[in-house]
Amino acid sequence: MSEYRTPRIIVGVFPGQPEAVVRHAAVFAERFGAELVCAWADSSRYVTEEGPDGIVESMPLDPDLADVEDAGFPEAYAAEIGRLLDPLGISWSTRDLAGQPARALEHLSAAIQPIMIVVGSRRANARATVQEFFTGSVASHLAHRQHKPVVVIPLTPVASDEELPWRLG
Repeated sequence: MSEYRTPRIIVGVFPGQPEAVVRHAAVFAERFGAELVCAWADSSRYVTEEGPDGIVESMPLDPDLADVEDAGFPEAYAAEIGRLLDPLGISWSTRDLAGQPARALEHLSAAIQPIMIVVGSRRANARATVQEFFTGSVASHLAHRQHKPVVVIPLTPVASDEELPWRLG
C-alpha cells in the first residue's frame, strides 16, 4: 500500500530575483495542490552532508572561513517570499542548498521527488552572459539532466525582431 503525500514543486530562488518566478510557481502550486519548496543554492559553499530529505550541511569554499557557521536561508529573503505567498494560502517552505545551483536543485529533486522544477530564465545583461558562458544556464542544465519537468519563467523576453541576449556583442 502506498503512502499518500502532498505533491511538491521546487522553485529555484535567490535574493534579487524578480518576483515573477515565485509568483508563477505559486500558481502551479495552487493548481496542483502542492507544497512550494523555495530552494536557494549558496555557490560559495560546498555540501558536507546531505540528508534523505534533501537538507544539507555545508562549509565555505574559502578555508579561511571554515569556522564561520552556515547562515542558512537568508531571513530577509524568506520574509519577502512570505509576503508574496502567505496571502495565497498555499503551503510553502525554504531550503538552503550549497554549490552550483543546477546541481544543488538536481540533488534536491532526487531527494524529495517534486512534480516539477520552476526556474527563471537568464537575465539579458553582460554579467549574466559571461557567467553563463562559463557555468551554463541553470535551466539548460536541469532540462538535460532532470527526469522531472522543468518550467522556465521568462524574465526579460525580447521581441521577435530583436537580437537574443547571448548574441549581443
